[in-house]
Order: sequence, then structure tokens, then C-alpha cells
Amino acid sequence: MTETSPPPEAAGSESARIDWTAALAEHGRWLRTVILARVGEPQAVEEVLQEVSLAAVAERAPLRDSGKVAPWLYRLAVTQSLLYRRKMGRQRKLLDRYTERVPPRDGDAGAGDPLGWLLADERRKLVRVALARMAGRDAEILLLKYTQDWSYRDLAARLGVSTSAVEARLHRARARLREELAALEGAEVKA
Repeated sequence: MTETSPPPEAAGSESARIDWTAALAEHGRWLRTVILARVGEPQAVEEVLQEVSLAAVAERAPLRDSGKVAPWLYRLAVTQSLLYRRKMGRQRKLLDRYTERVPPRDGDAGAGDPLGWLLADERRKLVRVALARMAGRDAEILLLKYTQDWSYRDLAARLGVSTSAVEARLHRARARLREELAALEGAEVKA
């Protein structure tokens, strides 16, 4: 196949008018929340967001409607998060094999802290564990709703779904979070 100039409809498409730097800057905050919900590792968010940015710039040709940038970036963030988790899973398996061969060392126990700090810290840990045990979509929508303080309409626009779908997903996600917290608190009481 010989290389020719692009068809006229592709050359004048809206994708050529999308400023990817501005689009990524505009949507970066909530994309970080999506990535954190999917990956579960705060230190990995910037790495995955960089992969999303590279993928957005490299694959901008398929996007012709500038009004669909947010849902398209959302899908890229989910895909890149899954790829990152797969990569990290392989690394964890290698690390686990290594740690089986090397005996663990006893770590230093931290100094005692006030009771209020301990209780708040325990609750934060329980919520993190409960979110980690939940499905990625459930944790993601809860984090977007409560860390970004978005309305249902904002969530629907950025995720590319209807507001009724957002309401249903949030309702199910809240119920699952309550179930996970109850299960975790019950397990601690029995232990």
C-alpha cells in the first residue's frame, strides 16, 4: 500500500483541533482518582497517568468528537490501570518467590500513639481495605463522588453513562462498602 495524503474528512476532523495538553490538564485530577481506585497504590498514580497521556497523544486519530474526550480518557485510564496491575502482579510473584527463600527480619514496633489517633487510623485502614476488596468500578465511583465532590450529572458526563446509571452504581457501591466494613469489623472482633 502506498502512502497518500489522508482523506479530506480525516484531515478536517475535530480530532486535529483537540488540544491534548489542555484536555489532559483539565481532566487530570479526576483521572488520578479513577487510576487510584483501579490500581490501589497512591505511588503508582502518576506513572499510570503518564501512560494515559502517552496513549491519548498516540491514539488521538480515532477520536473525532471533542465532546467525548472525557469518556475516552476514562476508558484509556481504565485500560492503562489494568495493564499496570498486570505488570505489578508479575513483579509481586517474583518478589514472593524471592521472599520464600530469604527469612524475614523482625521490624521495630512504633512508639505508642494517643488512642484517638489509633482509632482514626484503624478506621482509615478499614475503609482502605474495604475499598481494595471491592470491585474496581465500585471503589472508583465512590472515590470520584466523595473525593472530587461531583454531582451525579458530573459523574455521568465524565464516565459517559446516564445519571440514572450513576445513581444505581453509587447505591450498589455504598451497599457493598457497608457490607465490606461490617465483615471487616466483625472479623476483628472475633480475632
